[in-house]
Amino acid sequence: MGRRRLLAVLLLLLLGGCAAGVGRPPAPAGELPSRIWPASGPARAVLLAVHGFNDHKGAFALLARELAPRGVTLVAYDQRGFGANPDRGFFPGWETLVLDLRAQLVKVREAYPGLPLFVLGESMGAAVVVAALSAPDAPRVRGAILAAPAAWGGRELPWLYRALLTVAAALAPDLRVTGASLGRRASDNLEVLQALARDPLFIRETRLAALRGLVALMDRAQERAPDFRLPVLVLVGARDEIVPPEVQRRFAQRLGSPLCRLVVYPDGWHLLFRDLQRARVAEDVLAWLEGRPLPSGLARACREPAGGRDQAG
Repeated sequence: MGRRRLLAVLLLLLLGGCAAGVGRPPAPAGELPSRIWPASGPARAVLLAVHGFNDHKGAFALLARELAPRGVTLVAYDQRGFGANPDRGFFPGWETLVLDLRAQLVKVREAYPGLPLFVLGESMGAAVVVAALSAPDAPRVRGAILAAPAAWGGRELPWLYRALLTVAAALAPDLRVTGASLGRRASDNLEVLQALARDPLFIRETRLAALRGLVALMDRAQERAPDFRLPVLVLVGARDEIVPPEVQRRFAQRLGSPLCRLVVYPDGWHLLFRDLQRARVAEDVLAWLEGRPLPSGLARACREPAGGRDQAG
């Protein structure tokens, strides 16, 4: 996406979708709200899922239905500043999100000893996963799945966009924007989009300070990507209108993992686990968790040329 288009997007956010907002100190967060979708029958693996920006733990309900019959327990939690937390709408900073994920991993491992533990990050959640698990002292997990990674930071974010957001957030941090005038869709599943429009836990008016916090998180994920060494599966929708697919693909190439697999779904959007073709994505996730070749046949090494295929999944 060109710089002029980026500038136009932000100006539309500022001028076309604003709402008045009054800041208040975030309330202290206690135990983070969480939900468990248990496996049907004996569990063979546990997947801790981390939701995206303005979303919440319910984002993984459809995926959990696909995983449960195959022996995978899915656990999801509301990240601080989102969902049912008392500080909802106030971005807590990437450092806090990283510490929260690490704490949740320790908690889940204690609850399910002996089972392989994987982590899934969707959109912003993928950036949190990379930032949290790229250090040598990070909690041990078997592998990670990054779906539609929010990686629009570092050099990927043009300086003009960054500068304009920084100035706007400094002048009016509590100004809320909706982006309703942009005409962008997160999914081809209209039923899901309509449900999100009614969802009381889904944030539809975003503080500029929160957007600035998101950019700082994406910067951190870009910075730490070369140090991310876990086996990882990166899932990208070619029709994603939220995070440019080419940015996601370049992010996958930056990951330091020697066991990095990339799948680009030609008909996939941003909400891959809620799109109309979500069953195909779920089957790939299950195959990867089980160590099998991905049934879509779309997997390739993250650093392989775009035309290549890695049938080993």
